[in-house]
Amino acid sequence: MNITVFDDLDKLYIKAADTFVDLSKKSIQKHNRFVAALSGGSSPKVIFKLLASEEYAEKIEWNKVYFFWVDERWVPLDDDKSNARMTFETLLDKVPVKKDQIFPMYKDGILPEDYAKEYEQQIRNVLGNEGVFDFILLGMGDDGHTASLFPGEAVLDEKEKWVDAYYLKSQEMFRITLTAPVINKAENILVVAFGESKKHALNEVLNGEYNPKLYPLQLIDKKEGFQFFTDEKAKG
Repeated sequence: MNITVFDDLDKLYIKAADTFVDLSKKSIQKHNRFVAALSGGSSPKVIFKLLASEEYAEKIEWNKVYFFWVDERWVPLDDDKSNARMTFETLLDKVPVKKDQIFPMYKDGILPEDYAKEYEQQIRNVLGNEGVFDFILLGMGDDGHTASLFPGEAVLDEKEKWVDAYYLKSQEMFRITLTAPVINKAENILVVAFGESKKHALNEVLNGEYNPKLYPLQLIDKKEGFQFFTDEKAKG
């Protein structure tokens, strides 16, 4: 596992954008495409804006990039809470990526549980039955959750499904998420988590006893290809 501690958030964002570019080039050279799953939240927003900037956008073969999401709030794509909406506004609407290579984690007129099955099939259609993403971008909440793998939820025990959906009582809404089994298949995983509020959970995830029911990010294998970008406030 490779942990990088930054003294400046701008440096972290730039390194994350550089990582995306570098991995896209390697993947496209290797098998002529780059399949990524993205997170929502505030920190990816800055990374996405960087990738959409002229300096970065010209380095990426967008017609060979496929975009999935790590998780989503079950809200329409034009809702302020939608991870997909944020990604379209900051990145996807600004670069020449093919629309049929973008797979939002929401669909009107279907139950979230049913769409979870449909979304898994979409992943299989692109990645085959191995299901190995080239790149997954994750965050971590103050409580140690990642994707929509929240503490104490049954989804943490999932071993077979690649995608699951459930009602999160604490937020009074449905969530849809990639599960730990498919995230752990990924060739490269980057976790971005910083700030004072993450300090306790980060310490538990990295140094504490293995208790993924309480700190779900511990479910993600810290193998080769796993990187963690954080700052001095969170790392301590």
